[in-house]
Amino acid sequence: MSVAKWYEKDKCGKYVVRRLPILSWLPRYRPAWILQDALAGITVGLTAVPQGIAYGIVAGLNPEYGLYAAFMASFIYIIFGSCENITIGPTAIMATMVQPLVAKYGVDMAILIAFLKGCIIALLGILHLGFLLDFISLPVITGFTSAAAINIASSQFKSLLGIPGRAESFLDALIAIFKHLDQIRYQDTLLGIGTIVVLVLIKNIPGRRTGTTLQKIGWLLGLSRNALVVIVGTVMAYIFSTNGLNPFTLTGTMGQGLPPIAPPPFSTTFQNQTYNFLEMTTAMGTTLFTIPIVSTIEHIAIAKAFGICNIFGSFVRSMPVTGSFTRTAVNHASGVKTPLGGIFTGCLVLLAVGLLTSTFYFIPKATLAGLIICAMYYMLDFSTYSLLWNARKTDFFVMMLTLVPSVFLGLEYGILIGIVVNLAALLYFTARPSVQTKIEQIEGETVIVVIPEEAIAFPAAERLRANIMKLSGESECNVMLDCKNLKRLDVTVAKNVKLLGKDLSVRGQTIVCCNCCENVNAVLKVVAPELLNVKEDRNNYD
Repeated sequence: MSVAKWYEKDKCGKYVVRRLPILSWLPRYRPAWILQDALAGITVGLTAVPQGIAYGIVAGLNPEYGLYAAFMASFIYIIFGSCENITIGPTAIMATMVQPLVAKYGVDMAILIAFLKGCIIALLGILHLGFLLDFISLPVITGFTSAAAINIASSQFKSLLGIPGRAESFLDALIAIFKHLDQIRYQDTLLGIGTIVVLVLIKNIPGRRTGTTLQKIGWLLGLSRNALVVIVGTVMAYIFSTNGLNPFTLTGTMGQGLPPIAPPPFSTTFQNQTYNFLEMTTAMGTTLFTIPIVSTIEHIAIAKAFGICNIFGSFVRSMPVTGSFTRTAVNHASGVKTPLGGIFTGCLVLLAVGLLTSTFYFIPKATLAGLIICAMYYMLDFSTYSLLWNARKTDFFVMMLTLVPSVFLGLEYGILIGIVVNLAALLYFTARPSVQTKIEQIEGETVIVVIPEEAIAFPAAERLRANIMKLSGESECNVMLDCKNLKRLDVTVAKNVKLLGKDLSVRGQTIVCCNCCENVNAVLKVVAPELLNVKEDRNNYD
């Protein structure tokens, strides 16, 4: 029996495969797939290197930290990842969420939060607690990601214009520009805007992976556009530098070589102040919980892999990582076959870390700013905005109530406000379910037929009882509660219906329940069996 078949049939083997997905796809790997995985991995790597450098800077770290995060996540996901398209590494949202902690407590805070975040996410996945994130709706997710895109893009305005320093918020970025108009450098501005224009033009070049030669070239240019603009910007800056000119603000010195392998820091010293583990975790505040939530919102099915990638990454000085929308799209478009493509991505990033760090000195900040701003523009989901507005205005306003606080108060507060507003809306409609009422003639008797259009939970119990009392008082007819749409009924509602029957009996009226499913019938039999005492033919009215 082959190893793959043993894993499929043996109970213990199935458990091992669930924990180590590589054992599922590796025995079935075909040699013909290696070229496609290599092409996809290298293509993703060409995106991962410039993005890793850029997101390291967004996080307030030296650029190499973004690359540390990229290579380790790529290697670990090969073993624990179950989806071939997903790529894990540094992202703009993770970078911007960790930046305030880095600014206040130093690099070690980013590494420790990566470790703790990994532990939390892995625990959520192992305990199958992903259903908790089902309570975070599309409007909240859309509002949060849009606000993150706006904040991240605005943080790069100063670099785009050559103004020194960094902006801490959207308003801060706008105010800083108007306060320092005299410090705008036209060379950086032209380079940054030019970078954005080139990225947009290349993105819109028609191309296909399996088309003609020109289509293949267009496709390859589109996928590697981030690397191309960084290479061109770096070459330009280097040529100017060798001629004694420095027209652009440069990224500057990076750490040399590969990171040391060591446990994550459980204490740190920053600006002559020492912090122990408890002080570091306390300083993280809500970020310690919002970062895992944000990481797993889109990809809860592989939460365990996210967690393990963060845990292992923290041993090589990695910032927090999660699934990247951009690189996942590139991976899919490249025709990746298995998670093995990650080994080529990781090796390419490792080569960049080990051999090219001196070259990264010449990367213009304006080029990275243009790259980040362009990427953030494509995170703005205009089609979803239109969908929410046209489909349901309430959902659109929930999105706005997430977006606006996230922009002006911070991402953590914004998503918490969005979740609270969303749950409040959910509870409101739970307490006010839609109920259809009509008056019909059944067997010569005028009856008020009440048909709940959805499940009735305990918050709606008293309201349902009051509405039926009011309606029956106006018509003085008996009441028939048609339960054909109800899939479940809790004891609170059943008790209120029983009380309703007693209240109606005082008026000389009755209430009966019909068309009950098995679950509803079982509850009523225990709580209010008298309400089911009705002729069978009364349950079959038209």
